[in-house]
Amino acid sequence: MDSSTAAAAILPTHADDKLRHRRRRRRCCCVCLLVSLGAAALLGVTLLVLFLTVLRVRDPTTRLVSSRVIGFAPGPDLQFNLTMLLTVDVHNPNRASFSYESGTAELWYRGVRVGVAGVDPGRIPSRGDGTMELEMTVLSASFGAELAQLARDMEAGAVPLDASARVPGKVGLFGGVLKLHAVAYSDCHVIFGVPEMKVRSQVCHDHTKL
Repeated sequence: MDSSTAAAAILPTHADDKLRHRRRRRRCCCVCLLVSLGAAALLGVTLLVLFLTVLRVRDPTTRLVSSRVIGFAPGPDLQFNLTMLLTVDVHNPNRASFSYESGTAELWYRGVRVGVAGVDPGRIPSRGDGTMELEMTVLSASFGAELAQLARDMEAGAVPLDASARVPGKVGLFGGVLKLHAVAYSDCHVIFGVPEMKVRSQVCHDHTKL
């Protein structure tokens, strides 16, 4: 073997340099990809832990504070229109605020819808309280066949009512930087005392859906 052949066997060729460069670049890309995937997985786990613990959305609680008759219009054949002002306290136990849009509330008597009210937009701070006022009109004609039973309940001094509300809005996280759509629901069973014209007892169930 002459000297030129030996040198060619020992020194790397230009093709070998390109191959090593491609392998090195592919290895760097794989490392970067693995690091990126690891960071994304770590971030996902961190956010999941936050949402399941610190930022887990807890159901608000509502309480009907007062109900006041602000209008009464008698009609023919014992018919009447009754306007009530309902004041509802809402407690938000979450670390996030809840800004709600216009919602609706309904009043039911023994399975018959007898009243509808609108809920004005508002905001309840994180771990804070808010107050909603609803002006609800009750039409005696809505009671239909239950009007005779209503007269008996009023004579007995206690009228059972069911109230339900649906309020859409947004939950603000990290000081409002991240906002999630949410809908707050509330269902209450109320015993309305006729002589005192006040709520005698109530049981409410509240929940929130994201």
